[in-house]
Amino acid sequence: MTRTSEDLGRTPVDLAEAPAGLRLDPGELHSSVSDPVLTSMTTLNDIAGRYPDAVSFAAGRPYEGFYEVAALGRYLNTFERHLAEDLALGPEAVRRTFFQYGRTKGFIHHLIARHLEIDEGLAVDPESVLVTTGCQEAMVLVLRALRTDERDVVFAAYPSYVGFLGASRLVDLPVRSVREGPDGLDVADLARKIRAARAEGLRPRACYVVPDFANPSGVSMPEADRRRLLELAEQEDILLLEDNPYSMFHAGGERLPTLKSRDTGRRVVYIGSFAKTAFAGARVAYLVADQPVTGGTLFADELAKLKSMLTLNTSTVAQAVIGGFLLENGLSVERATGREAQVYRRNLRAVTAALEEHFGSRGPLRGAGVSWNTPQGGMFVVVTLPFPADDAMLEYSAGRFGVLWTPMHHFFAGTGGRHQIRLSCSVLTPERIALGIERLAALVADRTRSDRI
Repeated sequence: MTRTSEDLGRTPVDLAEAPAGLRLDPGELHSSVSDPVLTSMTTLNDIAGRYPDAVSFAAGRPYEGFYEVAALGRYLNTFERHLAEDLALGPEAVRRTFFQYGRTKGFIHHLIARHLEIDEGLAVDPESVLVTTGCQEAMVLVLRALRTDERDVVFAAYPSYVGFLGASRLVDLPVRSVREGPDGLDVADLARKIRAARAEGLRPRACYVVPDFANPSGVSMPEADRRRLLELAEQEDILLLEDNPYSMFHAGGERLPTLKSRDTGRRVVYIGSFAKTAFAGARVAYLVADQPVTGGTLFADELAKLKSMLTLNTSTVAQAVIGGFLLENGLSVERATGREAQVYRRNLRAVTAALEEHFGSRGPLRGAGVSWNTPQGGMFVVVTLPFPADDAMLEYSAGRFGVLWTPMHHFFAGTGGRHQIRLSCSVLTPERIALGIERLAALVADRTRSDRI
């Protein structure tokens, strides 16, 4: 899974040796603590940790082959010059910017606004930008603000990014599923689900959508569907929560416009992140919430009030590093990620070619009931298998065949995807991809042979 820490080195606590004292009853804690959606990450990481030599298609981490530790200091120096020369801050103000508590809404908001103008053709007021500690915080803040009572509901295409599902659990805001097809979120189905919710006396607030190369499915929405989705949001009086971590990693040519860049009615809250484009360790993301609020403020200002009680401010040092990264690349993230985009294109081709080699019309396992989609960008491929692909099968796959993947049922909140797996190819070489698919083919041959027996 993506945009989360993948700590594989857990040491289990031996409660039998723990000193006597208070023991908390999980039943007396918030239900999210034991919710399968929130525990899926630790379950998968535990399995991966036990098989460190397996070829892993599970991790959604960005490619790290171009990282340079020395670049961190260079980014800081670049940002320091920006403060002193471009913003005319004196030495004490510069020092304070790096070392003290920072502005709750962040202090690289003006650079983010320029990046959006350059890369997305999107003109935003820098004051509508709220810099967050990762996109998870952005999601929690928005959902917390929208959840006023038990009538409120939000919508998301299923399968959906597990981090959004988990954020909704934290704030007790139910998510209703919307069908996803080869062209992404089904706008007609969303319209039906909104009207059905209202008929039940519920209050639809928003729909979460990843228009480009969604995690986990890799699918993208055509431009016509994006227009229809904006029209529907206006008609039904809901917000769209547009999450855009992957659009830079397209197959080439012109990128489709974001929903936000066509948002004349201010129906879109835009969520961006530097986890995939700069580096995940900074934990810097942002949202654009330019919806006016009665009283003269912006939605971003209201969300900043929540952030002040959650994280107070996003790390000033991390913001400075990302600010330097932006400045060194002319404020264009697309320019900054050209090499990574080529790696992801190469790796996607390697995955689909290897699947075709083993399971295609001329492959040794043709007719085995294996199929897959072919995304035009991003870093994920979904494979459908002829047998259940649950956590137990993942453990068997890792231990017996040395290949890891992500069961898709985690992205359906346990309600679907039982025969599907997500393959993430972001951190592998073509050689490791070929080996991993060969091992996956061995698993399929083993399971289909067992079924015949």
